[in-house]
Amino acid sequence: MASPPISELTTRARDIFRLVVEGYIATGVPVGSRTLAGSGVNLSPASIRSVLAELERLGLLAAPHTSAGRMPTESGLRLFVDGMMQVAEPTREERAAIERRLSEPGPVEAALEATSAILSDISAGAGVVMVPQREVLLRQISLVSIADRRVLAVLVGVDGSVENRIVELSATIPPGALEEASNYISAHLAGRTLSEAAAAMRADIASGRSALDAASRDLVERGLAMWTEDAARRRVLIVRGQANLLDETALSDLERVRSLLDDLENKQSVADLLDLARDARSARIFIGSENRLFALSGSSVIASPYRDGEGRVVGVVGVIGPTRLNYARVVPMVDFTARSLGQSLSKLIG
Repeated sequence: MASPPISELTTRARDIFRLVVEGYIATGVPVGSRTLAGSGVNLSPASIRSVLAELERLGLLAAPHTSAGRMPTESGLRLFVDGMMQVAEPTREERAAIERRLSEPGPVEAALEATSAILSDISAGAGVVMVPQREVLLRQISLVSIADRRVLAVLVGVDGSVENRIVELSATIPPGALEEASNYISAHLAGRTLSEAAAAMRADIASGRSALDAASRDLVERGLAMWTEDAARRRVLIVRGQANLLDETALSDLERVRSLLDDLENKQSVADLLDLARDARSARIFIGSENRLFALSGSSVIASPYRDGEGRVVGVVGVIGPTRLNYARVVPMVDFTARSLGQSLSKLIG
């Protein structure tokens, strides 16, 4: 059932609806008419109950138990977030604290770890950071035969990193092909990224400048293609603060929390979800079943992209938690943290 536009609600319906949502977000428990009557609502208890019943009929509120108070539905939370929420921008002290933690000396990994911890602290949920995909500059690739049609490729980066991959070939390798291919990479492709090296090699072959024979060329092509495809698929997540999800209100719904923790273990699916925020100008909010990954646990995700010094999106940061996240506070904090991380990485990476 689609929720009505906020403009279709009467003033008193909007006021009561806002009080119910804010009360539920603050306490995690349904809000009853007695609580509303004590919140300064200038209506009789019978009138309040009538408004609550109408909001429930519209699909904005639900009563989890007979005679219990009301809580917002996912549609109600979406209406509140899109049409009624007044964000609370980070204070000067909060901004300074975030910038200070991200500017501490250390490797890039330390800044990413700090970011996930910051997001967890400010949200009382789980903080997640998608690590930027950085292509290593090649120093050399050594190729070693380990079977008739299998080669071990050892990549050495300019930064001293070393990684190994198995390359599957379509035919047996002729003598000398491994050495010729390794020499070609070291002489012509060193100092470039994998994608740059692959593009340069294809240009050499197309122009006839490559002196490689067919076997060596096939070996270099397959090796570089395997490395670049692997780098594109490899997305690393840092998740901190799962313990925050086990708060007092969660104890009454352990099955939901167990489902959420299981979802967080599926790093590839979480990365796919965060990827949906890469093109956003600011934070994107996914509430409950709006995303399939967290539909069963009824959880929300607030995610924002972060950029390098040239404005290119290099990753996504976010918060995962129950649908009663304090959206008004967390959304601007996620946005600010994303901007601060981008600035910090630009200085670290240069």
